[in-house]
Amino acid sequence: MAKYFGRRTLMAGAIGAPLIARQSWAQAFPSKPIRMIVPFATAGTTDILGRIAAEHLQNAWGANVVVENKSGAGGNIGADIVAKAPPDGYTLLLGTVGTAVTNQFLYKKMPYDTATAFAPVALFGEVANVLAVNKSMPVNTAKEYVEYCKKQGPNKVSFGSPAIGGTGHLAMEYFQALAGFKVEHIVYRGSSLVLQDLLAGNIPSTMDNLPPYLPHINSGALRALGVSSSKRWFALPDVPTIAEQGFDGFDAAPWWYVAAPAGTPKEIVQKLSDELVKGGKISAVVKKIRDAGASDLIGTADELAEHIKKETVKWKKVVEAAKLEPQ
Repeated sequence: MAKYFGRRTLMAGAIGAPLIARQSWAQAFPSKPIRMIVPFATAGTTDILGRIAAEHLQNAWGANVVVENKSGAGGNIGADIVAKAPPDGYTLLLGTVGTAVTNQFLYKKMPYDTATAFAPVALFGEVANVLAVNKSMPVNTAKEYVEYCKKQGPNKVSFGSPAIGGTGHLAMEYFQALAGFKVEHIVYRGSSLVLQDLLAGNIPSTMDNLPPYLPHINSGALRALGVSSSKRWFALPDVPTIAEQGFDGFDAAPWWYVAAPAGTPKEIVQKLSDELVKGGKISAVVKKIRDAGASDLIGTADELAEHIKKETVKWKKVVEAAKLEPQ
């Protein structure tokens, strides 16, 4: 019995050793600078949110968190850097719905496997798309917009967005499929050019991320017909959602998240997730997120994983219904 008990103790010790080691890694983490990869250029909302997340982690842990902008291919270039980084928690991605979900349906060749390349860490903000029109367009609601477009005929009314397969474009495709109308898509190289033509009356409407349009909506130069989020947007509380105007279930709010390379120890992922979720509840952090035009949609690693699953099902259907060919 003594020998058996001794062997059992040794076996238990051997099994427990890796757990103790992993816990020690998590406790010591971070012991060197962390890279936060932002897969888009500086000054955009993705960049701003990446810097907010990095700043919070740095303040909380006293560690250096360096933001690196690696733009290109709809975010795929930066995301691929993280996918192929050592899985130790020291290289993180501030990703978008594109890098997590929609790019896989829009690009023929993806540099990483969306489903297996990353360890979800936390949801970290969302933004509303706005359906906005030039003030000369004779509509005041999303429902009136649909009726007007149907009356004019397929593709007789146009809308502008900054990219094929971008969040504004896909939101409008989703809206058209749900409401049964068809408008012509005019593609621009950036929201600033969409805004310029919309203000000038060269295009009658847009579906795009709200922040650049907000000052012009508030001034009366543009009219907001509805927002794409599931709830009314804090910056436009009097503008109803598209869903509440008779288009039940419509929810097309772009979102952001933090992820680590697949294989990162669960204890480190949990430590990162806990800290980011904690940060998302601090009033000063919330204010910074909202000042960037985003909402403080904060979620745990598990909530992010579930969110990605649901969004993947939704946007796959939208892309297929729109018959968008991968480029």
